[in-house]
Amino acid sequence: MSLRTPGPAELAPTPSTAQRLAAWGLRVFGALLFIAALLFGASKAPDRSLESLVPQWAPPPSDFIELGGQPIHLRDQGPAADPTPIVLLHGTSSSLHTWEGWVKALSRERRVISVDLPGFGLSGPSPSGDYRDAAYQKFLAALLDHLKLERVILGGNSLGGQIAWQFAAAQPQRVGALILVDAAGYPLAPRDVPLAWRVSALPLIGPLSDHLLPRKLVEFSLRQVYGQPERVNAPLVDRYFELTLRAGNRTALRQRLAQWGGGEQADLIPKLRLPTLILWGERDRLLPPSDGQAFARDIAGSRLVLLPGLGHVPQEEDPAASLKPVLEFLHTLKP
Repeated sequence: MSLRTPGPAELAPTPSTAQRLAAWGLRVFGALLFIAALLFGASKAPDRSLESLVPQWAPPPSDFIELGGQPIHLRDQGPAADPTPIVLLHGTSSSLHTWEGWVKALSRERRVISVDLPGFGLSGPSPSGDYRDAAYQKFLAALLDHLKLERVILGGNSLGGQIAWQFAAAQPQRVGALILVDAAGYPLAPRDVPLAWRVSALPLIGPLSDHLLPRKLVEFSLRQVYGQPERVNAPLVDRYFELTLRAGNRTALRQRLAQWGGGEQADLIPKLRLPTLILWGERDRLLPPSDGQAFARDIAGSRLVLLPGLGHVPQEEDPAASLKPVLEFLHTLKP
């Protein structure tokens, strides 16, 4: 009997083994992270009530409406007579505040509505605990009905972009144009998923995040999604940190990540037939620019603009630079 030395390919772990090792390593890292935070006494962060957050994060023109059994935080700005208002939808773990730079400029001439999606910001958790795609489609339809909006321009970043294009595919008569900003939609192959999301999704460690939240973890995650991390400052971290502490939001994030399908409806994208602007940060490490190129390839007549130096949330990182192509796009649309 002869002995044979296994080759490199045979010694390499199978994909399933590699995935198990990666998952195990992430669990260990997450556990160590939270243990370290506990030892330093800097991570325990109790929920904050909606009432305690409103003075800081919902000054006028913020408003709340009752929708689906929960209060929904929104801002409705600009001329009410605008025949086709612009509705802006934020991404995971964000809030309507991410659009403030855009809204300030757009609302001089256009009616602009920004909203905290269920599970995030001051709107807080959905009573049903349902954060699947269909639930967000139902929410958006109910929002437009409540505001008596027959037809709108939908803009969305990340998760908000996915909600926007899915809604346009399902109800094309209600959407005049799309503005997709680093939008989700294709099967996710992230190069650098924010650490806070990964920790929240861990079966054993995730539930601890309902009670623990190191501020440094929030800062680290923001630096991951910005193309220029030096732009992340203390007020920005404070906003994300405090709104994440809104009662129920941490549990909602875990539920959202657990329910995330990831690219399940990508086959609908080529069926879109409406004016579409696609903006993408060239330094987006969560959803790479190749996803933006895929949207441009699949949506006939769409226009892709790559934004140098910016990351996953260009509307927040550099409102002026990211808004310029939006203004040009809006001027090309028929009234």
